[in-house]
Amino acid sequence: MKKVLLFTALAAALTSGLAQAAEKLVVAATPVPHAEILELIKPALAKEGVDLQIKVFTDYVQPNVQVDQKRLDANYFQTLPYLKNFNEGKGTNLVTVIGVHVEPFGGYSKKYKTLAELPNGATIALPNEGSNSGRALLLLQKAGLIELKDPKNALATPKDIAKNPHNFKFKELESAMLPRVLDQVDLDLINTNYALEAGLNPAKDALVIEGSDSPYVNFLVARPDNKDSPAIQKLAKALTSPEVKAFIEKKYSGAVLPAF
Repeated sequence: MKKVLLFTALAAALTSGLAQAAEKLVVAATPVPHAEILELIKPALAKEGVDLQIKVFTDYVQPNVQVDQKRLDANYFQTLPYLKNFNEGKGTNLVTVIGVHVEPFGGYSKKYKTLAELPNGATIALPNEGSNSGRALLLLQKAGLIELKDPKNALATPKDIAKNPHNFKFKELESAMLPRVLDQVDLDLINTNYALEAGLNPAKDALVIEGSDSPYVNFLVARPDNKDSPAIQKLAKALTSPEVKAFIEKKYSGAVLPAF
């Protein structure tokens, strides 16, 4: 009888362990630094019964679309202004779970070493997405190159420029395309994740860059129906662990900053 009870207990424990290990969590991320950070915490999550599966995207639209459609559980790539703009434009209701890091946004050039060298009529490339466009223009304004009609407009586009004393020309492109035109423009305003993928070091190569006080924190994002689930909360805890903080500080040397 004791043997039967022991076998039953062992079987139950094994079944429970398998069930826990089978708790799959599919998260979308852009390659750098998001997917790299997620890869770091996979082993720790596995020990907690979460099978983290990372789906890498190179655009900023599908990760949100697929989470909204419940094809994915969560994503990790975006700032709050971008998420708000996306929700309003697409009629979605995605929500933030926790802030993880800041990627100071920067401007790069292969032709010039300082902003002062930019000639009149220079071509400046910037993102065409609402919040990223605004972020780029606010950075140019902070550098004294332009003035916006509303100096605090986070969703500004080139149409919202009030003063352009150097007659700069603006080339608007999808964020992922910006590194590809670095040789073709005078100044290229690139999101840090794409800059890192292109082999740029924001801390050294950027002619102009946001400070550590940037409000553009990158968030883990999910849906209202699953944001409080045990698996998502374990992921949130792992993303803000001392291990991740140390990894970010060592791996990215100031190009990415912990937000916790």
